[in-house]
Amino acid sequence: MILSNTEIGQSIFEMVIKHPRLANNARAGHFVIVMADENGERIPLTIADYDSKRGTITLVVMAVGTSTRKITSLKVGDSLHAVIGPLGHPSEIENYGTVIMAAGGVGTAPIYPIAKSLKDAGNKIITIQGSRNESLLFWKDKIAAVSDKHIITTDDGSCGRKCLVTEPLREELEAGGVDCVYAIGPAIMMKFCAETCRPFGVKTVASLNSIMIDGTGMCGGCRVRIGNETKFTCVDGPEFDALKIDWNLLIARQKMYCDAEKCSLSKYNNF
Repeated sequence: MILSNTEIGQSIFEMVIKHPRLANNARAGHFVIVMADENGERIPLTIADYDSKRGTITLVVMAVGTSTRKITSLKVGDSLHAVIGPLGHPSEIENYGTVIMAAGGVGTAPIYPIAKSLKDAGNKIITIQGSRNESLLFWKDKIAAVSDKHIITTDDGSCGRKCLVTEPLREELEAGGVDCVYAIGPAIMMKFCAETCRPFGVKTVASLNSIMIDGTGMCGGCRVRIGNETKFTCVDGPEFDALKIDWNLLIARQKMYCDAEKCSLSKYNNF
């Protein structure tokens, strides 16, 4: 049952759902499959937060198509036709030392529970939260609460620094003392976060939740090349070593399903 459904950014909705069994088993990095109705698409969504005591999970949904609009149009008291999970492998939570969390756009949602868990494990958390503009920024206070340092960037300068997340990422890496980097957001953003980290030899993790389609490994839409191996994001991930991902192949294959990346490519041409 849906306990709340709040628009927290432009066409971005935070949904709190009562599901005690799922909430009790959820971990940072997990995702669920959601169906709005019996005829709806299977939509993979990251578990953005969970509370085992309240028996709730939180999903963040950007309404961009018919299926996501169906989900976000549901009212308090309504129920989704299906919520299946938790799925995928949870994040590897360790005390690394200093961890940079680079979030792009709706990537803030999956970054939050990982940052929270890493903070609880004793890590120093530096979060770089980026977006195209201020209207698409959300959870700034929640992110700040689990971060020792919180940097906001926007492409147009409407909030925080006017730059891409890779600029403060490089600055922090150059300052030294960084032990691990997480990057979650559009594929092109994660690619250039990985390339920014590569010269520093820092452990870099990317979550490829955004390329999943049916979430079972059956459709093959989330197939990725990791080093010399072929993996399926929904069953083998969603997190992988960002320095081993064949980003060019991933982005080329993603364009077979959606041209959404085109609007972002030009931003990184001068990288």
